Amino acid sequence: MSELSERQIKILNVIIRTYMETGEPVGSRTISKASDLNLSSATIRNEMSDLEEMGYIIQPHTSAGRIPSDKGYRFYVDRLMLEKDQEVSEMKDFVIEKTEKLEQVLQTIAKLLATNTNYATLVSAPQTHHGKVKFIQLSNVEKGKVLATIMLDGNIVKNRIIHCEEDLDQETMLKLNILLNSSLNGLAMEEINLMTIARLKEQAGIHSKVVSDVLDAVAEAVQADEELEIYTSGTTNIFKYPELSDSQSVSDLISAFEEKQELRDLFVGEDGEPGTGIQVYIGDESPIQRMRDCSVVTATYELGDGIHGTVGIVGPKRMDYKMVVDNLKTLKIQLDEIFNKKEE
Repeated sequence: MSELSERQIKILNVIIRTYMETGEPVGSRTISKASDLNLSSATIRNEMSDLEEMGYIIQPHTSAGRIPSDKGYRFYVDRLMLEKDQEVSEMKDFVIEKTEKLEQVLQTIAKLLATNTNYATLVSAPQTHHGKVKFIQLSNVEKGKVLATIMLDGNIVKNRIIHCEEDLDQETMLKLNILLNSSLNGLAMEEINLMTIARLKEQAGIHSKVVSDVLDAVAEAVQADEELEIYTSGTTNIFKYPELSDSQSVSDLISAFEEKQELRDLFVGEDGEPGTGIQVYIGDESPIQRMRDCSVVTATYELGDGIHGTVGIVGPKRMDYKMVVDNLKTLKIQLDEIFNKKEE
């Protein structure tokens, strides 16, 4: 940022804000009318020439004004994020207590953000990344069937039916429950190694097949919890912007929104974990190639006990970044209202 003078920064900000509002190239005359700039058109043109040479703005057509480049947008966003960092940090402070209404809440959030921003929105359901086993309870259901109730981090409960070739009496069921909980409590799936499995089977004796089936059920429960559920809204909003309305852009964006595995790349990093705080992707910075003509802003939220989710907003590069960040900041308040949750 140090390569720009304060005057160049002011001119660049005017170009970006004006272009975000109008979608039209910005000329020196428009800039000269800015209330806080007392500069001649000749001075402005010289500064614009320097900004173009440094790659912050581009001239789309001969004799036209200038529009921001990706580098210009990145400069604007980085400065904005520094100013907004304290406000945005509140995004990670909220906790949803009534998880039984979570799906309706996430759908409401997606629609509300799409309406407020006039962009497309994506909201991922919270996940327990690398969830750990908190509790296992085996119960007889009927002859040949055992119900395995598995509680993971975040008090997420998964039920699995296990088919048994043997009948298990109450004393045997109690012993198996004690064995499983004493051996697996607090372990993530990747921590349940071959040595742990071998020891469990040895201690289970003639009931080793039941233990093996329970371990398979635990693995299935953890894997199911890691499947990403994404709620979208306002997809057609982004087609209102001329730069995104040509047939190829429309086709690419529709395909991107329909492919959940591709959307996952926005919400989960290379290490399999969600990002932190606010992330802004401009143009080719997007991990999704088919969104290269857009800007994407994502925010990670945390519900406690290692449960995370992500909210994403997709729009043109000239999106109103400040408004988008402000909407993400107020998400805590909106969730509190949806749940009728009283502040402590």
